[in-house]
Amino acid sequence: MAVVAVKKSSERRLSSIGVRDSKMLTKERRIKLYSEIQKICPEILVSKIQPEEINEAMSKRISLNELEAVHFAKLIDQLKSVDKVYLDSPDVIQERFGIRVKELCRRQIYVGSRRSKEYEKAVKVISEHKADARYPVVSAASIIAKTIRDREIKALERKLRFKIGSGYPSDSRTIEVIRKNLRNTTFSEHLRTRWSTMDRIRQSSLMAFASAND
Repeated sequence: MAVVAVKKSSERRLSSIGVRDSKMLTKERRIKLYSEIQKICPEILVSKIQPEEINEAMSKRISLNELEAVHFAKLIDQLKSVDKVYLDSPDVIQERFGIRVKELCRRQIYVGSRRSKEYEKAVKVISEHKADARYPVVSAASIIAKTIRDREIKALERKLRFKIGSGYPSDSRTIEVIRKNLRNTTFSEHLRTRWSTMDRIRQSSLMAFASAND
């Protein structure tokens, strides 16, 4: 996860270099934009959520949305100078995610249009669906996060000494690698085990085993 701070006067520069939703860009294009974003944005902060943290949270019935809110709050608190924050909301009710981040932040922030005197110096939070496609600064943050994630995947491949694909459930190579390495403890420590995709893989592996022994 990443947050990016940009001066109002530099926002247009992000658009001019081609910053947009990271999912719409090739890996090569993201890498190039990554270095350009670093030149434009005075603050770039990243928080890496490891598989064991997700597994522990899920075991305590803490949702992924809640975990993201916790990390976003920590990142926002670390920003040096900012008066407005845009969040790409994963919640079905977009503003609810912003409210949750507000509750977790140490610094004073507010969500929505109402601004009382007590919030005169507070940071405004705008929480919207698909914010990474609407606001260049959010697109920049998504590019940073995606590029670093790709680097982490490559580093993991070097450590494991085999290809694992993108790591996404839509990637057939990733699914096949997981299926073949369910008992590989070196590999499994990097897996998000409390995951519907893992449940399906385990189930299909059990069915295949049962069929082979019929």
